[in-house]
Amino acid sequence: MNKPKVVALLTGRGNNTLTDKNILPVFGKPLLQYPGMAAKNCHYIDACYVSSDDEKILAAAAQIGYKPILRPAELALPTSLHIDAIIHALRIFKEEGFVPEILVVILANSVTIKTEWIDECVKTLLKDDSVSSMVPAYREMDHHPFRAKRIDENGNFVPFFDFTNIEVSTNRQDLVPAYFLSHNFWVIRTSNFERTDGQKPWTFLGNKIKPLLVEEAFDVHTVADLKRSEEWLNENNIVI
Repeated sequence: MNKPKVVALLTGRGNNTLTDKNILPVFGKPLLQYPGMAAKNCHYIDACYVSSDDEKILAAAAQIGYKPILRPAELALPTSLHIDAIIHALRIFKEEGFVPEILVVILANSVTIKTEWIDECVKTLLKDDSVSSMVPAYREMDHHPFRAKRIDENGNFVPFFDFTNIEVSTNRQDLVPAYFLSHNFWVIRTSNFERTDGQKPWTFLGNKIKPLLVEEAFDVHTVADLKRSEEWLNENNIVI
């Protein structure tokens, strides 16, 4: 096999508030197998890996053909940064003799991922070398940044922005559209990891980030989210 240009990396740690959430049953299958299969069925992905500190997660992903990367315990703490786990995986790839051009990072606790979404994102990066990443995002006006407040040293609400020369309507429909990253998956050019000047806070996404607009995406954090996941899968006719 030629060196893979596009690699899927399924990520999930074992230490969670909801015990074993990444492998809890969704229609009788471990949760992580839904995002895992969404990536595995993509036309452009050459290899699939899973990064975790948890042997049960690694085993569930292996059932659908994912190669294991055992994540060090210090990278699987509640305070650990996701980017450190990704960089650890990139080091493993380099030790195996390759560095992919594009990395598809998939979060293990979200079923709200479609194969065609990943395909579209990867195809965009393959066609345009200037695009640093492409990620799903949804429009959200109720929680628009201009409507947010912070608390100052005196315990009072103050705006995040200086509105001295900006007209801000109280009507949300009049505001510039705001979009939030779904964080169910990212499609990233790996050369981003050699730089530190990307858009904060997720600098590894680079500076030319393309959006894939979706209506809905959510993670599983509670038992109720498992039922919601099954409803989403039914609505979107997704079966594995």
